[in-house]
Amino acid sequence: MKNIRTKKSVIILLTIVLAGFLLYGVVFDRSKYAPMGYSLQMDFAGEEVPTFMADVQERLDKEMITNMNYHTNTTLVIKRANKVFPIIEPILAKYGVPDDFKYLAVIESSLVNAVSPAGARGVWQFMPATAKEKGMEVSEHVDERYHLEKSTEAACRYLLAAKEKFGSWTLTAASYNGGIGGIKNKMEEQQVDNYYDLLLIEETSRYVFRILALKEIMKNAGKYGFSIPKEALYYQIPTKKIIVDSSITNLATFAKTQGVNYKILKLHNPWLRDKMLINDSGKKYEIEIPTSGYSK
Repeated sequence: MKNIRTKKSVIILLTIVLAGFLLYGVVFDRSKYAPMGYSLQMDFAGEEVPTFMADVQERLDKEMITNMNYHTNTTLVIKRANKVFPIIEPILAKYGVPDDFKYLAVIESSLVNAVSPAGARGVWQFMPATAKEKGMEVSEHVDERYHLEKSTEAACRYLLAAKEKFGSWTLTAASYNGGIGGIKNKMEEQQVDNYYDLLLIEETSRYVFRILALKEIMKNAGKYGFSIPKEALYYQIPTKKIIVDSSITNLATFAKTQGVNYKILKLHNPWLRDKMLINDSGKKYEIEIPTSGYSK
């Protein structure tokens, strides 16, 4: 009798488990929500990440989980990178800045000409004073923070100056958020010499880990569930460059003379900030005109 009751209990238990599997297994793809493994052997610009430290491992995990599950933004930056990285990468290489810094641009702006509440603008998020200091024009009519090539060159100049101060690319990356002076002061106060030993405000404390997470996910997109077909990636539109060394009183009229309209002109030259270009100094500007991509 006891054996019969035991057998019945086992059968009932197995029935419940099987029913639960059939009911919920159809609705939920458990692999989609399960924690996904990643190697703890990571580096930034060739500098090892000390993931043997408990807090470092946990901070990295937080950013990995956040960005693996931030599907909208992560999908969009992967799609945009196909268009933006080919412009950024050769400029970084030209200046001798490690390729990993392209992921800094990802976390700064999601690879669009963003505007922060504090007034930072562009893919590299420069404040007006820093932009001018690094050689960019910022005026009513022209704002080169919106010029991808020129702002990338300015970012390289900043990063090289920071590297000269710190001797570390990781600290250099952190200083892009916390400021060269800010990071240096914290290092002196806390008597440490590397980023991972510093106690910083939350944004700067997360900064390098966000870069590491986006680097890992974007380089191994399929592994983390972002299998985007090549044809679905954004791409560069072919353009020609027109040299202008005088004022343009009406950019809409100018656009028509180049076979495009005002909208298309501004899309490809977002650094033109007004309806006209005032150029009393005779400075030479390169204006990009698309040669395809807008007609059948």
